Amino acid sequence: MKKTNKFFLIFISLLVLAGMSARASKTARTVFAQDSTKNARLDFEAPENSVIDEVIWVVGDEAILKSDVEAFRLQAETEGVKFSGNPDFRIPEELAVQKLFLHQAAIDSIEVTEAEIASGVDRQVNYWISLIGSREKLEEYRKMPISQIREQMHDDFKNTELVRKMKAKLVEDVAITPSDVRNYFRYLPEDSIPYVPEEVEVEIITRQPKILPEEINRIKDELRNYTERVTNGGSSFATLARLYSEDPGSARQGGELGYMGRGMLDPAFAQVAFNLTDPKKISKIVESEFGYHIIQLIDKRGDKVNVRHILRKPSVSQEEIQNTTLRLDSIADEIRAGKFTFEDAATYISDDKDTRNNHGVMVNSTETSRTSRFQMKDLPTEVAAAIKDLKVGEISKAFTMVNARGKTQVAIVKLKNRVEGHKASITEDFQVLKEVVLAKENDRVLHDWVVNKIKSTYVRMKDRYKNGDYEYEGWVK
Repeated sequence: MKKTNKFFLIFISLLVLAGMSARASKTARTVFAQDSTKNARLDFEAPENSVIDEVIWVVGDEAILKSDVEAFRLQAETEGVKFSGNPDFRIPEELAVQKLFLHQAAIDSIEVTEAEIASGVDRQVNYWISLIGSREKLEEYRKMPISQIREQMHDDFKNTELVRKMKAKLVEDVAITPSDVRNYFRYLPEDSIPYVPEEVEVEIITRQPKILPEEINRIKDELRNYTERVTNGGSSFATLARLYSEDPGSARQGGELGYMGRGMLDPAFAQVAFNLTDPKKISKIVESEFGYHIIQLIDKRGDKVNVRHILRKPSVSQEEIQNTTLRLDSIADEIRAGKFTFEDAATYISDDKDTRNNHGVMVNSTETSRTSRFQMKDLPTEVAAAIKDLKVGEISKAFTMVNARGKTQVAIVKLKNRVEGHKASITEDFQVLKEVVLAKENDRVLHDWVVNKIKSTYVRMKDRYKNGDYEYEGWVK
C-alpha cells in the first residue's frame, strides 16, 4: 500500500482542474497568437479589462494563456493553497516550469502508461470525493458525471505524472549520509525542528467477496458479443471500447494502450497480447487482476506491443459482501477470544498479497523509503476511519473498501502501535529527519536544473510580467 502525499494531490488538483477549466472556456477566447507561438504578438498591449484571453508567456514553443493562470488561481483559492510570492507572477512561472520539465521528459523518452494514468485519476477522484462528501456532490459541483470528470483529467494527469517522473530522474543520484543529517540538525534552532504528527502502525486482513458464476458468465457473454460484432463488420473494436470498456484511461482512446513492454502489463494480459500476430483477429477472453478483457493487435515495435482492449469488471453482489463481512467479523471475534493471532490469520487467509507475507503489516512505501509507520492522512480513507478510535491492540469491525486495482474488498484492521505527535529527535526519528534533508537537497538540485534550463530555452513574456518577483532567475532576457 503506497503513500499518497496530500500536498502532491492538492497540487495535481490545481493543475488538473485548471486545465479542465481552461479547456471549457476555449470557445470564448480571443488569443493574440499566430500559428507559430514564437511569433505570438506579445508586444501588443490591449487594455486588460477588454481582453477575454491572451498569450502572456511563451516558453519554447508552448504558450501560457491568461485563462490558464486564472483557472489555476481560482482552484488555488478553493483548495486554500498559498503562494510564497505574488500569485500574478508565481502562477505563470509555475506553469512555465512545468513546461520545461515536460519538454525534457519528451527528450528523455519518459513514459506514462495508461494503467498508471487510470490508477492516478481514480486516486485523485477518490480524494476529491473524500473532501466533498460523496460522488453525487462532486458531480453536482463539477456539473458533469464522474466518467466525464475522469475523461477530462486524463491528459492533465498524464502531464503531471511525466513531470513527477522527470524530477525523480534528475535527483535519482542524490544521496544523503547519516553525517549529513546530524550536521544539518546540530545547528538547527529549537523552534525550527520539525514536528512529527501522530503516526500509526496497522495490520490488515482483506477478503475478496465471491463473484457469482452467473455474473462472470454474463461478462464473458458480453465480450463474446463484442467479438462477434467486430468480426461480422457491424462495429469497430475502437467504437465498442469507447462505449463499453471499463478502463477509463484507454476507453477514450478507443481502447488503445500505446506501445508497452511486457513488464508494464499484467502478466496474463501480456502473455496473450504479445502472442497476437493478426490485427484483424481478436484474442480469446483474458482474465487479469483488473477483470476480463478482449484484445486486438495494432502494431509491434521491437520488444513493445501496441494493442486495443475492452475491459469488463464483474460486479460483486450485496449478498456476497454481507456474507464476507459476517465471516471477517467472526474471525475477529475468534482472534479476540485467543484462538489464534491476527498475524497468523493475515498470513493464511488474507487476500492482500502486499501484506500477507508481512503478517498483515501495512507498508508505507515512497520513492526514498519504506516504513511501517503512517500518518493518518496517508492511510486509505476507509482504514483511517476504522482505526481512528481504536486502542493499541484492538481490532476493528469489518468494513468495505476499494483497493488500488478498483476491486471491492472487505477488511478488518488491528492497531499495532500509535506514536503521539512530537518534535523530531535524531534517535527516534532519524528517517523523518533524513527525508527532510534529502528533500532540501533535491530541491536545490532541481532549482539549479531549472535555472540552467531557462538559459537555453526561448522565453518571452508580456511587458507587464518583466518586473515580476520570481523564484528562478533568468526568465527576462
